[in-house]
Amino acid sequence: MKRLGAAVTTAAALVLASSPAAGAAGATGWTAPSCSRVTGDGGVTFTTDDGTSLAPTTGTLRTTSYTHGLVALDTPNTLLATRNGELQRSADAGCTWSRVAALGSGSTRLTAAPGGRAYAWEMSGNYLARVDGGSVTRLAAPTADIVGLGTDRARPDHVRLAGRDGRLHDSTDGGVTWSRVGTPAFGGGTSVYSVAFDPADLSHAVAGGMARGGEVTTDGGITWRPSTGLSASGGAANLFSAAVSPADPSVVHGLGIDLAEAVPGSGNEGRHLYRSADGGRTFTRIVDDSADAKLTNGTLLAPSPADANVLYFEYGTYYANYGTDLFRFDAATGRVTRTHNAYDGISAIAFNPARPNVMYLGVEEVRVD
Repeated sequence: MKRLGAAVTTAAALVLASSPAAGAAGATGWTAPSCSRVTGDGGVTFTTDDGTSLAPTTGTLRTTSYTHGLVALDTPNTLLATRNGELQRSADAGCTWSRVAALGSGSTRLTAAPGGRAYAWEMSGNYLARVDGGSVTRLAAPTADIVGLGTDRARPDHVRLAGRDGRLHDSTDGGVTWSRVGTPAFGGGTSVYSVAFDPADLSHAVAGGMARGGEVTTDGGITWRPSTGLSASGGAANLFSAAVSPADPSVVHGLGIDLAEAVPGSGNEGRHLYRSADGGRTFTRIVDDSADAKLTNGTLLAPSPADANVLYFEYGTYYANYGTDLFRFDAATGRVTRTHNAYDGISAIAFNPARPNVMYLGVEEVRVD
């Protein structure tokens, strides 16, 4: 546990409000934040320099708190966030946040949909809701364990989700009714950690399984193909999560463990970040777990929406007041750079649609008495 709201704000962050280029409207009608301080409870901040400086917040998180969900909508300057059991909204590009509704889950994620809509869902749970403006409609999930949800960028009512068994479920009426599609990833019978949907194409998805590595589909689950490269020896691997690049759907990043390296007594947990340039069929290692770039089974992956070479990830902990490292990997150079802040963790990242250098960060506070 540490004092929050203490992130340093430098001239780089303050110049945002006075820069004509930063304030100009983008193609989507979005603008960059016009503030140097975020008004809210402290659960969301932003950075314009990859985390070197964070905008301070008027509120300070005072209880154990996680901001699991954070999305920018296609409604200009509008974002949604979920902190613990509530939904929050900003209508001024992230400068001011207010509570709009209570939710039925304390660990709700968000996936944006067209028409100013979003879907709220609980990883490894069955909480599911549709969010339209300030209205939250609870939905009946077709599975007890949701491990991924994707939306159709052309149709607000078209949504697809995945269950722990690898089965995909499809809805064309905004989540009111569901139908099974395709066949389960890994043929069923394997515990699936997550399914990442391509934000540009719901038919393209990457599943991560226990000891089975990854599988990819490009036809909506009708067929699945095994991913290669997750184990140097060609053996078993866990793929905990994946993220399809919004900038180029052929680029997929993954987080996993090469189980051949993680044998007892080896002194090596075998944890790596991976990158695929063919949609998830073939992976190569890009970052190894080390003292300089610590990875966990739940490391957050946030691909840049503007540059398919760039992936952001983080490591944070309250232990010994360590704080949080925000990492940036660039495949063009192979370099990993790092910035540090005082928060206990970053549990969600979103990008300004008109100014991708503006990163919104959903932050954590862990209280230990």
